[in-house]
Amino acid sequence: MKGMQIMADLTEQFPTMTIKAHDRLDQYTYTKTGGAADWVAFPKSVAEVQQLVQAAREQSIPVTVLGNASNLIVKEGGIAGLVLILTAMNEISVHDQVVTAQAGASYIETTKVARDHSLTGLEFAAGIPGSVGGAVFMNAGAYGGETKDVIANVTVFMPDGAIKTLTHDELAFGYRYSKVQDLDAIVLAADFALQSGDQAAITAMMDDLNQRRADKQPLELPSCGSVFKRPVGYFAGKLIHDAGLQGYTVGGAQVSQKHAGFIVNIGGATASDYLAVIHHVQAEVKRQFNVTLETEVRIIGRD
Repeated sequence: MKGMQIMADLTEQFPTMTIKAHDRLDQYTYTKTGGAADWVAFPKSVAEVQQLVQAAREQSIPVTVLGNASNLIVKEGGIAGLVLILTAMNEISVHDQVVTAQAGASYIETTKVARDHSLTGLEFAAGIPGSVGGAVFMNAGAYGGETKDVIANVTVFMPDGAIKTLTHDELAFGYRYSKVQDLDAIVLAADFALQSGDQAAITAMMDDLNQRRADKQPLELPSCGSVFKRPVGYFAGKLIHDAGLQGYTVGGAQVSQKHAGFIVNIGGATASDYLAVIHHVQAEVKRQFNVTLETEVRIIGRD
């Protein structure tokens, strides 16, 4: 009954916002897996994020924030509390050589806006499927570039309710890491400091990287992107390949035949299938090569 009352309260408080109860998250995740969240809301503005978080805290409801859910596995038990999906907060603007993108904006679309304004620096992200907020959160990177290389400032919503601007140095970027992970903050927007460039050259580089990605990665199947961090001195995909694990399958989850660093949903996979494959790959690589594979993909939710 309490849950029904909370839902009624949220719906009454935010009559123009889409809020769903017991909404399955497999329709939003790139793996096409994941159980239901107690509540899912789609805020369209910073003000709505603030109001939703405040309302949830008043009810002692935990809050989880998702963007494109591309490098994420949600367990079959779903997520307790309120899930905010920020994809409606997707405005991108340009001022001089700075591209400002809201957290829910597609990283790929952000690179296209930069290209269209003849701004260089974001080409490496031309095929990264996540949101800007997710890219900042984990310092997403590809083909020798990382988000940290182009970030000037990030606007975040702090746990105490304050909106704060964090500078590049304050974000303390590392490999697949930013300080946001430790602050329990919500990324609202990011400023990318770019350089003027030749639009034809920018386009050519983006096209080349996207073709290389299409040639090597299993983009035709649902996946969570690169599953494992790069171990020092090694490549995760090569270790997995050399361990003879390409094609290893549990249920509908399979180590990709095309790129061993990916686990794909070949049909009907569950989060439990994904986790079983991950654990087996980690155990075998450790056994055969004495290398510990750490997950890059975020694994969240109830068992």
